[in-house]
Amino acid sequence: MTSKLFIQAITKYLLGAILVGVLIFIPAGTLAFAQGWILMGILFIPMFIAGVIMLCKSPDLLRSRLDAKEKQKDQGIVVKLSGLMFLVGFIVAGLGIRFEWYVLPMGVTVCAAIVFAAGYILYAEVLRENTYLSRTIEVQENQKVVDTGLYGIVRHPMYSATLLMFLAMPLVMGSVFSFIIFLTYPFIIIKRLKSEEEFLEKELEGYSEYKQKVKYRLIPFVW
Repeated sequence: MTSKLFIQAITKYLLGAILVGVLIFIPAGTLAFAQGWILMGILFIPMFIAGVIMLCKSPDLLRSRLDAKEKQKDQGIVVKLSGLMFLVGFIVAGLGIRFEWYVLPMGVTVCAAIVFAAGYILYAEVLRENTYLSRTIEVQENQKVVDTGLYGIVRHPMYSATLLMFLAMPLVMGSVFSFIIFLTYPFIIIKRLKSEEEFLEKELEGYSEYKQKVKYRLIPFVW
């Protein structure tokens, strides 16, 4: 563990929490947005715990997760589209509170929070199973194909987890309109998946054989 890595991690964490809070509560025009606080809690409390664990037990994994600079141009576009989705989706959810657009019942928020938590648990398991994970498409030195656990069910379980989490987020905030915006995520991620697999087939030994072994990319028995 290094002080530089700690400072980098805590800075990104705090900036992320502030940014999400600004995007949600300023458009809402109030801090009395219960669903917004629930989202902040389920998003940033587990993130803090996971960050501390990685910092102590797997600093290299944390370092790779903090590196968000995409090396491939077309993937940079995917990252920007994802960022735009979050930006617009959060603002719309906040505006829904300000202008009293239809807000889903609290029961929907609770159910969506449970789905989000399930996605987070899957995400944590993926990080445990695959220490080569990074936020950019790359092959690390001595990297090997992981084909057990969740990787024995689908080829991209991390994206399966984020699919659950991201589609649950607007429902946690109680916003139908934000949910419609977040429905663009599956289409964004499909483009990334296809490019990633083309890259891995060329650069990662054994990946072509792995594709033959595990047929589904994202959702078991579907795709």
